[in-house]
Amino acid sequence: MTEAPSEIKVLVADDSAVIRQIICDIVSKTPGMTVVGRARNGREVLELIPKLRPDVLTLDIQMPELDGLSTLEAIIERFPLPVVMVSTLTQKGASISFESLERGAFDYVAKPEFGVQNDQQFRTELVQKIRLAAGCDIRRILQIRQSHKRRVRWPTPGATKEKSKSIDAPPTLARAVIAIGVSTGGPPALARLFADLAPPMPPILVVQHMPPNFTKALSWRLNSLSQLEIKEADHGDFLQPNHVYIAPGGHHMEVTKIGGTAKISITDGQPVSGHKPSVDVMMTTTVRVFGSRVLGVIMTGMGRDGVEGCRAICEAGGYVLGQDEASSDVYGMNKVAFLQGYVHKQFHLDEAALVIMNFVRQHWLGGHQHVAVAKSDKEKTGDSSLPH
Repeated sequence: MTEAPSEIKVLVADDSAVIRQIICDIVSKTPGMTVVGRARNGREVLELIPKLRPDVLTLDIQMPELDGLSTLEAIIERFPLPVVMVSTLTQKGASISFESLERGAFDYVAKPEFGVQNDQQFRTELVQKIRLAAGCDIRRILQIRQSHKRRVRWPTPGATKEKSKSIDAPPTLARAVIAIGVSTGGPPALARLFADLAPPMPPILVVQHMPPNFTKALSWRLNSLSQLEIKEADHGDFLQPNHVYIAPGGHHMEVTKIGGTAKISITDGQPVSGHKPSVDVMMTTTVRVFGSRVLGVIMTGMGRDGVEGCRAICEAGGYVLGQDEASSDVYGMNKVAFLQGYVHKQFHLDEAALVIMNFVRQHWLGGHQHVAVAKSDKEKTGDSSLPH
């Protein structure tokens, strides 16, 4: 991250005059921010950027003449600028938002279903993400996103990825679990991870901060490129090896024990650590069921959600991996966990799958099917092995 300007200049683009005015009001009433221009479509955006030189652009996804994705591509090619996409709370809106992240948008904020004027969560998220975008190193983030795009091969429409069912995994993996927490920059990072992560794997739980509808679309998208079975978690799901469960947006995901079997509980309630779903809720309840047989993974994202969860994993005798600064869009929650001593080892995102598979094979498969850690990780740590 770089230091944000003392007065953040924002250009607002939306084809709806009402939405434009509401976003402008939110920005104008926020200390340290000012609206320098408004645009009704992508063509106006491209004309105004060189004249106004904004620090951040808020960009509607669906606009006439030149839509949000086409405008985003032109911005990245001609004058790299932090862009916060403003999308609808629909499956289509979610899908386009994920594509915009892969193409280089800094982040997105979803319009609530029943109007934005009095929605406090929308206002809070918009301000937070504009402020964070203004302080980001957009060129570095664009390099990271381009690397993701080159390395992740999305299947052709209609193609299916061969899956490995739970019967292919040794019984010992049912007694362990991987708990992943991620926020800003998460969808492209998760795509990079799950494109390479191969069975056999214990059950994997994921909390990605995002609203309802978006998590279902994310699970479909990730499932299309992974050898693992990936789904949005449902209340009552029993944890199975080679399966990945993504917490539904707007709800907490907890782990409970029924007899000798672990299952998922989807609960409501207040946000924890500022979020719902919360990484801390998922990780701490996972520890109560699995004890020391938890591998925590804390990845890119702002804030500190997941830090208490990582602490709980460490204190129970589990192990925590943290994404490093170089490969993180936002070195935030993973940085706090690392600085507080709750991360045993850091990894570069390009090596994440290898490091995780290596851990699983060494610790939960008796060292069989060993996968060597990439050379660059050896060079950073001096040792490719993980402690027992």
